[in-house]
Amino acid sequence: MTSTPRFDVVAIGNAIVDVIARAEDDFITERGLDKGSMRLIDTGEAENLYAAMGPGIEMSGGSAANTLAGMAALGRTCSFIGMVADDQLGKVFRHDLTSLGVHFETPVGPAEPPTARCLILVTPDGQRTMNTFLGASQNLGRQALDAKVIADGAVLYLEGYLWNADASREAMAEAIAMAKGAGRKVAFTLSDSFVVALHGDDFRQMSEAGQIDILFANEAEITALAGTEEFDAAVAAVAAKVPLLIATRGEHGACAVENGVVTHVAAEPIDKVVDTTGAGDLFAAGVLAGLAEGRSIDQCLTMGAVCARSIIAQVGPRAQEDLRALVDTKLG
Repeated sequence: MTSTPRFDVVAIGNAIVDVIARAEDDFITERGLDKGSMRLIDTGEAENLYAAMGPGIEMSGGSAANTLAGMAALGRTCSFIGMVADDQLGKVFRHDLTSLGVHFETPVGPAEPPTARCLILVTPDGQRTMNTFLGASQNLGRQALDAKVIADGAVLYLEGYLWNADASREAMAEAIAMAKGAGRKVAFTLSDSFVVALHGDDFRQMSEAGQIDILFANEAEITALAGTEEFDAAVAAVAAKVPLLIATRGEHGACAVENGVVTHVAAEPIDKVVDTTGAGDLFAAGVLAGLAEGRSIDQCLTMGAVCARSIIAQVGPRAQEDLRALVDTKLG
């Protein structure tokens, strides 16, 4: 018999400290950046871009970690598996996450390579362009996995960004086997269309093999995975391969498909988008928290929309409002 889980969600992801700065569109264009996207950069480019950026705000981030922070704010129990270095940013990241009540006991790595950081440029329209130096986070390997912790999670949540490094890809594949062996569900977020472009065949194979129970994707990611530019067609194709698909469309809301049943939710109204950093992460937090509470799919999507709306009304990916109060007010 499967034991009662200790955690609602155990997540594996990049442990990253975000540096967020305002930037004009001309700055993005002059540097040949793809506005609104995420790309990986090396040490030299990270140093050059950081020097050229305006004044920034530093705070802990990372996609899966942001999701767990949101879930913790909603009162759910979570555990994080990720790699930081033995440096100041590593200490900052660990303190920030654990202070929110998230369990995080992955052993620290050496001082080199340093803890990962993401240089985020936010344009006047609130769009964020992310430039990520993965540093220590990409060294997360099988040795970082704790089989007991993974078995103690009702859901194992995996961040697609980690699929880019051999060591972390192998670790995530083993973690899936651990979770499935313990009778747990596996949730996966595609993270970015460039990740799908590189590893879409892996993700399609995983879906076909029944390794993914819950799949999160935005419009660009799901159309890339399905190989079509038509959103509804992409949703139908991908939903046939996974038990629960959650697809977001920014201001056009989101939908879920479970056992062939499609549920839509509108985006929450907002006067001004300040910063879209973490919008998808917090949407996932609301959905996963709703699932942990045994709510209906439409209520789970609504929770996601409320959390996403809160995060895009502020700077940074960690909630500054009381998410629990916002959700309770919305759902009654």
